[in-house]
Amino acid sequence: MSTLEKLSELESRRAAIENSGDEAAKEVSLAKGKLSARDRITKLLDENSFVEIGAFITSRSTAFNMDVLDTTADGLISGFGTINGNPVYVYSQDVNTLGGAIGEMHAKKIVRMYKDALKMGVPVIGILDTVGVRLQESIDALEGYGAIFTQMTHASGVIPQIAIVAGDCAGGAAFIAGLSDFVFMSAKTAKMFLNSPNTIDDKSATFDHIATAKVHFEESGLASFIADQEEDVINEVKNLITYLPKNNLSEVPFYNVTDDINRADANLNSFDFETSKIKDIVTSIVDNGEYLELNGKYGADALTAFARMNGGTVGIIANTASTADYHAVKKMSKFVLLCDSFNIPIITLTQGTHFTSTLATEKLGIIKECSKLVHAFANATVAKINVILNEAFGSSYIAMNSKHIGADYVYAWPSAKISTLNAESAIKIMYDKEIQSAPVASEVITQKTAEYETLNSSAYAVAARGYIDDIIEPAATRKRVIAALEILATKQIDTVYKKHPTV
Repeated sequence: MSTLEKLSELESRRAAIENSGDEAAKEVSLAKGKLSARDRITKLLDENSFVEIGAFITSRSTAFNMDVLDTTADGLISGFGTINGNPVYVYSQDVNTLGGAIGEMHAKKIVRMYKDALKMGVPVIGILDTVGVRLQESIDALEGYGAIFTQMTHASGVIPQIAIVAGDCAGGAAFIAGLSDFVFMSAKTAKMFLNSPNTIDDKSATFDHIATAKVHFEESGLASFIADQEEDVINEVKNLITYLPKNNLSEVPFYNVTDDINRADANLNSFDFETSKIKDIVTSIVDNGEYLELNGKYGADALTAFARMNGGTVGIIANTASTADYHAVKKMSKFVLLCDSFNIPIITLTQGTHFTSTLATEKLGIIKECSKLVHAFANATVAKINVILNEAFGSSYIAMNSKHIGADYVYAWPSAKISTLNAESAIKIMYDKEIQSAPVASEVITQKTAEYETLNSSAYAVAARGYIDDIIEPAATRKRVIAALEILATKQIDTVYKKHPTV
């Protein structure tokens, strides 16, 4: 065979690979409005940047008629490319080939992506669309699961891991999403579940109750972002990549600053906590008012988002309500760990009177979850800046990146009140007998409350004890935070060696 004939054969084989898959399955996918595995990669990566790895791999199994089935690329498209010039490794499961089921060689291709990504120190993006484990390959398929999970565990906290759930993600395959740092789901076509509804004790359970993007965005908290169209999901992943460093040893990405770093916002000086939204403060202080919120509908008492200040990525955590429930606490803890792993400075906007709980969340372990939040902040070595906006009381104040658990700089607005609990409640406890015996109880309460606020809970009283570094004009919040970020850019901490924490 001549060289030209060999080249012709190569082109023919490549064309067959690119057009492989069950035709009936393709029609079903098309009817659902789903993109193909290759189209997803094409839309995700920069034009002409994708380099495919392992295109000629097929299944080795011959059991249960596997030898007569089409296993082109073993149901997985994998390789590397760039997103806005940033290198990434990517794989995309092809549901049109054996339902995207994970078998031995399919798993080895994913493991290869992880091993290469760890060597190069760049993110991995997995596009999931699979019926789960490949039953025909039995224990070899389960070995593949274990190999994937092991590599993902090694990669955790070293390189960013992103999962896009574009179709079904069933059984053990859902662990791939669970082990990822970020999960994006298509609201129209994605279903993610560990066990099918017909195996659940509650026989009224359906996929709508346990598996949809809405469930994982609002109730389980597993989904970072959802959108109806796959293209919108992919675009948000591309946006996220611009905020992330390549790995845990890289600095956060910096972009040219087009916003005045000394910009003041006079509107913040008259901020009304009763009628205004804390998100307005976030918009006011970050570059160009732009931020990427994660888990927006889960734990809505807290906002977690990436933004830029002075061109560099920061993590924003803000109390959107004066209370924080079980879900908000879990959300904040995870975000602190994420930021700390990838050298992203943390800025908290604090207003919290107490943690809320119910009988259910007390039994679920809200005490442990709140403890994890304290541990996450205290253990984090990145730059930590706290701005206390309004009332901050008791354990919720302590847990929210306070000076007491290691914040580098703590600022307060003049409106801030910091104490064990609100002044009137404290007075009613401390002066119970005097109030009970007073001719006019309200006068005693008013007098003592004013004294308590002046001597104990005002921002000035707390600053006098050194627990607040400065009381700032709200309008100047942006430039004061940026100034702190600049000095903290060279922060270094020597930590005590330990294998890993136990919290």
